[in-house]
Amino acid sequence: MNKIVKILKVKKSIPLDQFINLALYNKKTGYYMKQNPFGKAGDYITAPLVSKLFGEMIAIWCVAFWEHLGKPKKFIIAELGPGDGSLCKDLIDTFRNFNNFYKSLEIKLLEKSFQLKKIQKNKINNKKVKWINNIKELQSGPIIFLCNEFFDSLPIKQFYIKKKIIYEKYIGLLKGSKKMNFYYKKADKKLIKILKKLNLTYGNNVAEYPESGINYLNTISKKINKFDGSILLFDYGYTEKKSIDTLQSISKHKFSDIFKNPGDTDITHLINYNLFFNILKKNKLEVNKVVTQGEFLQKLGIIERANILSKKMNFKTKADIYYRLKKLLHYKEMGSLFKVLAAQKKGSKFSLGF
Repeated sequence: MNKIVKILKVKKSIPLDQFINLALYNKKTGYYMKQNPFGKAGDYITAPLVSKLFGEMIAIWCVAFWEHLGKPKKFIIAELGPGDGSLCKDLIDTFRNFNNFYKSLEIKLLEKSFQLKKIQKNKINNKKVKWINNIKELQSGPIIFLCNEFFDSLPIKQFYIKKKIIYEKYIGLLKGSKKMNFYYKKADKKLIKILKKLNLTYGNNVAEYPESGINYLNTISKKINKFDGSILLFDYGYTEKKSIDTLQSISKHKFSDIFKNPGDTDITHLINYNLFFNILKKNKLEVNKVVTQGEFLQKLGIIERANILSKKMNFKTKADIYYRLKKLLHYKEMGSLFKVLAAQKKGSKFSLGF
């Protein structure tokens, strides 16, 4: 927090995305750079931590996509923001059952945080896995890009529209204080042009512009177009054709004040799936319709898999597997809050799970 206050004392104010970047990714004080935020003891739980069945279903999807491509002898899975490494570990455990696929496989993990990288390396410990610092390092394919709660961890810009004038949201200090507050400045003409082009100013007084997220989507699309492959994206978000204020801070599994402890709490937002769908389309990819996580996992056979596993279990273990399954699938839990989006190279008609 002191780091951000010091910067604000000098600069007076910074745009929201810069504030989020400092709070989450500053090398010394950033939230993701100094701790493990995952699990009961952390601030939130991701799907791989709820049940190993999540990773198993994603693995089945990847193997099916590899078969759809004609079983190439070299194949890359790139996971962006691999968290504590749980999904990658579960994927590998399932991939071992598919000998030819496993032989062809390389796994690349994109991780900014040295702290999380350490945790991932301890958990995974597999020669097929290598860490990368940039997507540009991927120079062969086909590639499946797996993104589970990756895009919601990237900074966003926010805008407020009043009487047709567009203002960008900034963070500054209250006069004579160390307390932070939101301020608004007239938006840059270039940014206004982008917002209008992306149709983000339509029918609302708030606009969110995930500049970092769009840059990643553009880079991923180039790699898919060049080397073949796919992107499979899981995140919480909305599909309505509108732009809304979704900025939030999470601490110990509850919502918190964004200014309370920046650097010690997660700052996140919902994904605008309509926008992401259109970006991937513009990049000439074949885009599947957006579905809920519950729908996707059920189409892949997660309930049938749980039923098979539960036959050999005692009552307590059986109850636990279905309790976790409910958390992944139920519409009041992760089932409908989380959405799934996939896109492939033009002409690819792969729609498993959609």
